[in-house]
Amino acid sequence: MKKTTFPPNPAQLGRRKALKQVASLGALAVAGPQLLSSAYAQGDDLAPYRSAKINWRQAEGESIAAAVIPASYFDNLGSLIPQFEALTGIKVRIEKVPPGQIRQKATLDLSSKTGTYATHAADPMYYPLYVTNKWVEPLDKYLNDASLTDPAWFKYDDILKAWRDADSINGKPYGIPYDGEVTVQVYRKDLYAAKGLKPAETYDQFIANAKALNDPASRMYGMALRGFAGAGQNMYIYPSIFRGFGGNWFSGSSVKVNSPEAVRALRWYVDAMTQYAPPAARNWNWPDIADAFSQGTVACYIDAHSSAAVINNPEKSKVIGKIAYARWPKGPSGKRVTSIWNWGFPINAALSERAKKATWLFIMWATSAETQARTSWKFAGPAKRSGVNRTSLWRAPEFASAMKGMGDNFVQAALESLEHDTDVEWRPRVPQWPAIGDTMGTSIQTALIGQKKPENALDEAQNRIQ
Repeated sequence: MKKTTFPPNPAQLGRRKALKQVASLGALAVAGPQLLSSAYAQGDDLAPYRSAKINWRQAEGESIAAAVIPASYFDNLGSLIPQFEALTGIKVRIEKVPPGQIRQKATLDLSSKTGTYATHAADPMYYPLYVTNKWVEPLDKYLNDASLTDPAWFKYDDILKAWRDADSINGKPYGIPYDGEVTVQVYRKDLYAAKGLKPAETYDQFIANAKALNDPASRMYGMALRGFAGAGQNMYIYPSIFRGFGGNWFSGSSVKVNSPEAVRALRWYVDAMTQYAPPAARNWNWPDIADAFSQGTVACYIDAHSSAAVINNPEKSKVIGKIAYARWPKGPSGKRVTSIWNWGFPINAALSERAKKATWLFIMWATSAETQARTSWKFAGPAKRSGVNRTSLWRAPEFASAMKGMGDNFVQAALESLEHDTDVEWRPRVPQWPAIGDTMGTSIQTALIGQKKPENALDEAQNRIQ
């Protein structure tokens, strides 16, 4: 795949400066693409990176490939690659792979030890599989190597703990979070105010709010949750409900998915969706829910905070200015257990030592506070990332200002959830997760669409998992 470079935007320059730069770049284009790439980078301020007490050019001349999904938060990063190349002398090829394929392609590459991808946007639930097979590098040796990492500059502990934990096995990091999300309540503040409702603090209150606002005859439904079958679909939502009911994934060392708490959790999920959600929601993924909410047919949903970009799209949304956010409600156990997610970068263990160093430098650059800011509120384009990876950035006034159009309490609800409601064991972290997640997702959907009773669906899942 050919790497795309992104020139400066002349609209952001003075007219004379823009014309001068375009003329200069035209001359350089004749000289060759290498000089052209360097010219773009020379206009960038690399001083924040050069303040790190390491040699950024220690792997100069290496070429690496990174697989990412087609998403604006990775597009923002891709536009800054010329800066990284100018800083390090390392060439980076970004390959976009659809979400449904990236796990399979990465697993095939790692297991065959071909080293096609130096790193990739990794599903945190795949680290147990990767680590068990020694397909990825433990990253503590890179973090603790003073020639590769300036800890005072990189500040690894500033990265959100929930995401760090999700990318670690037995306390050892195997991926560095780049972008992520947390699950929150999203609700119509105008409809809630008209009925005297408040965002739910408990599962019971969530149902009561949904009942108060449910009016199918007027095309208004009280709530919606993901129902589509899959390890990252209904198994993004159900595990939080299950843990909120006090469920435990293990009986001894074995995964157990049909415990009494599991049955109660699935029954609650089925009842809520049957009574108060659009009938089609049992086959919906998060974009379908966000679209329905933005069209004014759903009063509340619980899903990733990043869906705020969809419901605030001025070209499609009818509810801008009517949106507010709150934390995931408490389950019967008294716990709030939010679904969490991040795309992190591991290092392929099949690489040469020099290529591993080059990959680490890329990962450190991409996940640094400076690059995170440059791909969020400092980004010149319209897509301002909401999944920045650091506590300090979530608390930055510039981030709050960039997110102010998302709705009431957006940053506060997401940050409080990240800091207080996360549970790294919200899904069973075992090497067999890909198969377990898909098996569970299929069984859960059979209950949601009424093909099986919750207890029968979970018994069937248990038998398949065993």
